[in-house]
Amino acid sequence: MPSQTSNQPSDQVTARAPIAPTQFYTWRDYRCAYEVRGNESNHNVPLLLIHPVGVGLSRRFWDRFNQRWLESGQPQPIYNPDLLGCGESAMPHVAYTPDDWAAQLQHFLNTVIQKPAIVVAQGALFPVAIALVQRQPDLVKALILAGPPAWPVMTRTTPTWQQKLSWNLFDSPLGSSFYRYARRRQFLQSFSEKQLFADRQRVDSEWLDTLKRGADDPASRHAVFSFLAGFWRKNYESAIAHIQQPTLVVLGNTASSISRSGKSETPDERMADYLQRLPAGEGIQLSGRNVLPYESTAEFVEAIVPFVTRQGTSLT
Repeated sequence: MPSQTSNQPSDQVTARAPIAPTQFYTWRDYRCAYEVRGNESNHNVPLLLIHPVGVGLSRRFWDRFNQRWLESGQPQPIYNPDLLGCGESAMPHVAYTPDDWAAQLQHFLNTVIQKPAIVVAQGALFPVAIALVQRQPDLVKALILAGPPAWPVMTRTTPTWQQKLSWNLFDSPLGSSFYRYARRRQFLQSFSEKQLFADRQRVDSEWLDTLKRGADDPASRHAVFSFLAGFWRKNYESAIAHIQQPTLVVLGNTASSISRSGKSETPDERMADYLQRLPAGEGIQLSGRNVLPYESTAEFVEAIVPFVTRQGTSLT
């Protein structure tokens, strides 16, 4: 359902998208949440969205994208799940890995969507998409990577002992104190302005309010700490070189890296690194930094529509 149009700049959507009903499915005895936008009964290839993991982040990250997609009249339905540990899904006290989340999405594709999908992965959740391709490649028709990490980050393994040490440090009273600090509005705004957005004016109340609500449950810290501990960090170069699905890499023209290993890399260099390794890769740069589906929503939608269309609108 398209919302009312806005007089804001075309690459910014300020009216909150209508909230779709939350639905649930069970995976490994955990209650997992998702929502569907568009007509799921048609034969169009659906989009499966993978939201980023961080303080307060959940499927709500995609609200502006969902709204713009519907407003643009695209026929593909959108499936937008909360990963385990995030949003309205269960939040067990465990250390999550990309393969855990990929297994969750594999089950979701097989039991809920029940057809292959175009997977849209935000940022450093690309490893989840990689693991999903490795688990069941026939479920992934194509990939869209929104702001994937710097290439040195994707090809450097964090030692297991270091990951476990970091997790144990986070999973302590000290970590709980840090999480209470990190979910403060001032911290969320400062981090977003310094690390995520090109235009600090776009770190708006909608963004900050969403993060604050998403971090209210202290159990949400387990997924965040799993990410910060680096359980997703290993050398993916060979795995990326074996991805046969068409893959669109979308980078911001001021894309940056939080990791020291990727700080010296330019967006052009990052794009070249990915396109040299992806067997069926193509790329495009947009204005913006690291959260293009939110910061440059209209431009992001416009950029991916031709790619989605080329994958075929029908599975029949």
